[in-house]
Amino acid sequence: MNDTITLALSKGRIFKETLPLLEQAGIIPAEDPEKSRKLILPTNQDNVKLLIIRATDVPTYVQYGAADLGVAGKDVLMEHGGDGLYELVDLNIACCRLMTAGMVDYVPRPGRLKVATKFVNVAKQYFASRGQQVEVIKLYGSMELGPIVGLADMIVDVVDTGNTLKANGLKPMDHIADISSRLVVNKASQKMKSASIQKLVEQLRKAVAA
Repeated sequence: MNDTITLALSKGRIFKETLPLLEQAGIIPAEDPEKSRKLILPTNQDNVKLLIIRATDVPTYVQYGAADLGVAGKDVLMEHGGDGLYELVDLNIACCRLMTAGMVDYVPRPGRLKVATKFVNVAKQYFASRGQQVEVIKLYGSMELGPIVGLADMIVDVVDTGNTLKANGLKPMDHIADISSRLVVNKASQKMKSASIQKLVEQLRKAVAA
């Protein structure tokens, strides 16, 4: 039986903050993904390889078994819906907040709100839970522009320091969820590769606790 574990990660902040946890678990990538063009990176452990993909694709790769495990932000998991995977460990890294935001002088107006976001499902669920009718406009980046140019009344986005909002004349408003990165596992992999995955999960739990 193939006991190789494939762990899906995204470049950038999540990779940088996951690296020390992996090192404490005895896993060191053979190459730096920021410098390498390879999308599959070997590690010092023969049975562990890393898949370098877009952050938003991590839950999909894990759901369909192309990766056994993955590290993804809670915002991405909320938007994905979590089908076909289990959330195992809160790694307590890449922490931020998912919030609504609008112009500093924002005043609610009657009628249906226009909300710009890449978190379409999360936004719809959030406003529905408040009994608010909204039109959700999907954007892939530069959310702050939405209210500035009149495309939207407000946005739903992740907020870290709030400096980008402030610099563009916006303010954070309603708190939707606290966000951190989570270790997720494919349901079938957890059964088929139980011993290998459990060992890695326990090592990562210890690294987080430390």
